[in-house]
Amino acid sequence: MSAAVDTLRLTAEDALGLVERREVSPAELHGAYLEAIGERDGELHCYLRTVAEAEGTSIPIALKDVISTRGVETTAGSRILSGYVPVFDSTVAARCKAAGLTLLGKTNTDEFAMGSSTENSAFGPSRNPWDPSRVPGGSGGGTAAAVSAGLAPWGLGSDTGGSIKQPSALCGNVGLRPTYGTVSRYGIVAFASSLDQVGPVAKTVRDVALLYRIIAGRDAADSTTVELPSAVELPSAERLEGLRVGVPRQAMALEAIEPGVRAAFEAALELVEELGAEVGECDLPLSFDYGLPCYYLIAPAEASSNLARYDGVRYGRRSEGESYREMVEGSRDEGFGDEPKRRIMLGTYALSAGYYDAYYGQAQKVRTLIVREHASAFEKFDVLATPTSPTVAFPLGDRTADPLAMYACDLLTIPSCVAGLPGLNVPCGFSEGLPVGLQLIGPQFGENALFRAGHALERALGLDLVPARLRA
Repeated sequence: MSAAVDTLRLTAEDALGLVERREVSPAELHGAYLEAIGERDGELHCYLRTVAEAEGTSIPIALKDVISTRGVETTAGSRILSGYVPVFDSTVAARCKAAGLTLLGKTNTDEFAMGSSTENSAFGPSRNPWDPSRVPGGSGGGTAAAVSAGLAPWGLGSDTGGSIKQPSALCGNVGLRPTYGTVSRYGIVAFASSLDQVGPVAKTVRDVALLYRIIAGRDAADSTTVELPSAVELPSAERLEGLRVGVPRQAMALEAIEPGVRAAFEAALELVEELGAEVGECDLPLSFDYGLPCYYLIAPAEASSNLARYDGVRYGRRSEGESYREMVEGSRDEGFGDEPKRRIMLGTYALSAGYYDAYYGQAQKVRTLIVREHASAFEKFDVLATPTSPTVAFPLGDRTADPLAMYACDLLTIPSCVAGLPGLNVPCGFSEGLPVGLQLIGPQFGENALFRAGHALERALGLDLVPARLRA
């Protein structure tokens, strides 16, 4: 039975239909994806580990390896957590189980979700299914590459400054970073607590909406969560009359946007207008002038605090040393890679005596201004639109020696993340034979508007998003 399942093209919604109609069992579907993983993941390295048994009544799911899973190793892509097997499920994993989903495995990630290419994983990089010599994006490149290559019908990632949206753009998937607080962070290995958010990655907008339904909502174990003000809607409309779309002129003025990315985005905007939407310019000067430096003060500062627990005593692998200090130093030196060390040092400096107000405190004030600036834009527009990534997938190793160039990958995704707003990547075309993503940003709790706009655009474009090199 599993041989008849075309995992490359199967959407999660279609997979659910197969199971509900009993055309395939959950175990057979799980087996079909494991077969596909066995055939293709040796080249792509999407998974850090797989789960052989299908313990559920529905379809499979892949989880980024920052999501705690009871009885299944969870490393956050770091040596310091090697061998850590949680004795509990994160809330999102528990909700997936309650919905009958079966765990396919844990996907590769930049260490502690710190990166834009998945090259910072302590266990080696993942590769882009469209061209294995290129990155799949990050930090959630493993999940994005797995969905793109037909190695999972859908998956969960985490997004701090673009780690769902950017890899979804580079791999040709739909990816949602939800409104901050709508999805529980309980059981998620923390990076930056005021920014981290879990969200779905899938082949279609409807798949993303279906998975968001499963994971969203208040959780007593996470005091930052809230109930959704309205039910999650499955989009069906194919026209966009009445929708007002704002395009930040400061975003489109960025020289970092490649010509091919710009052309695909502008062509998609023309199509949005043909579907009945009104498209106009808006201004977000603070967001695009200061969003990146604001983020790279707040996120490392919170990372410095969160990662202080990994000392070889309370948490993390332990190295030998003649004194307590030597043991802690050795544990951290051997356990953390270069990028976590870099961000810990940045964050510790920003929080240190005499510098807190000048750096972290000032960044939080700028954050408030960015929130207000977005709120002002939403007085005139229902959604905002930009390219998701300024470039298509770049070659492995191209930016590893230049951290600032790597950080610039998230120029377009960071401002709305700092503001705590929902963002949806929708594939909108190709450049150099590689996918280009369009980012739709909504106001707080504006996911349904994003789903409506994204679904209509997706249907009108009708792109074939199976990587060309994998098509039969």
